[in-house]
Amino acid sequence: MSKRRVVVTGLGVVSPVGSTVQSAWDAILRGESGIGPVTRFDVSAFPVRFGGQVRDFDVSQYIAPKDARRMDEFMQYGVAAGVQAVGDAGIDFAKPIPRAAARCAAPASAASGPSRPNTANT
Repeated sequence: MSKRRVVVTGLGVVSPVGSTVQSAWDAILRGESGIGPVTRFDVSAFPVRFGGQVRDFDVSQYIAPKDARRMDEFMQYGVAAGVQAVGDAGIDFAKPIPRAAARCAAPASAASGPSRPNTANT
């Protein structure tokens, strides 16, 4: 077994209950749900018309518009959460950092690719 340690130094969230750690945590503490009517695409052909979707998310706070147009929405959410986590950790990659501290990662995964074309930013 490896003796390596993992240290979580910063948090980031983009979710149906909030697009920042603070807004998501506040909504959770108030007992709010991120579930509601689906409004981002036509659901008339589906028997279920509600679900959890990210609302009030401004991708331009995290990614240049040109770059955002080239990304699927789930990728934008991941990048935004990563940017938040780096900021929360107080890491400034523009400054020289000690060699040991230079080993950092922001793991992310997705079970599948996009289910529909990204038309939100066109």
